[in-house]
Amino acid sequence: MTPKTAPTDAETALVRSCVIYEDEHILALNKPAGLSSQGARGGVNSLEDLLAVFARSNGKRPHLVHRLDRDTSGVILAARTKPAAAFLGKRIAARQIRKSYLAIVTPGAPDPAAGTIEAALRRVERGREVHMQVCPEDHPDAETALSRYRTLSSGPSAALLSVAPHTGRMHQIRVHLAHVGRPIAGDPRYGGALVLGGVAVPRLMLHAQSLTFAHPAGGERRITADPPADFIGVASAAQLAISSR
Repeated sequence: MTPKTAPTDAETALVRSCVIYEDEHILALNKPAGLSSQGARGGVNSLEDLLAVFARSNGKRPHLVHRLDRDTSGVILAARTKPAAAFLGKRIAARQIRKSYLAIVTPGAPDPAAGTIEAALRRVERGREVHMQVCPEDHPDAETALSRYRTLSSGPSAALLSVAPHTGRMHQIRVHLAHVGRPIAGDPRYGGALVLGGVAVPRLMLHAQSLTFAHPAGGERRITADPPADFIGVASAAQLAISSR
């Protein structure tokens, strides 16, 4: 696969600056919000396209083993080799890769402050738009979905949550939090607030903070990524404390 257009110098610098861990088997990046993981439209390069920057002399390049929504920032993993891709793909299918996200939600901390959301989801298509809906478990299109959350900080109109999805359904965290009345800020599709503390929310306030997984060469790795400035700015405006991990 080749990128839609050759990466520019700026794109090359961007994707190289995103690298937070690499070895001969894997490459981990802190994806910025606004960059599609795969399948970007309009001739724009996605992160998958930009991985061509890391191609070896034989032309082989890393490939993503999972994805993040375009407006979600944070840790994303690529495999450098086919054996590594197969190894990690099996772990993802078996739900053996643990993911942890940070989310800023409104109007405050959920009740209870920590818990589990287990609600089946189904895919709904309207033209070119696709979204997910909570549905009965016996619906013919139902997909089981489970997310665990805990409140890290709360303010007068928002809360900072740590969320760990056990399943990996499309938009799962976004829909689950909206389902319990705590939509993610900056998420108009699922009812998220667009202003917090008098500050406009620039995008979906969801950040993939960490991945914990078995490494293809043995042992376990935990890779973390700090939230970006826009996320920290909204948290500050909402009087939420982001502690060191």
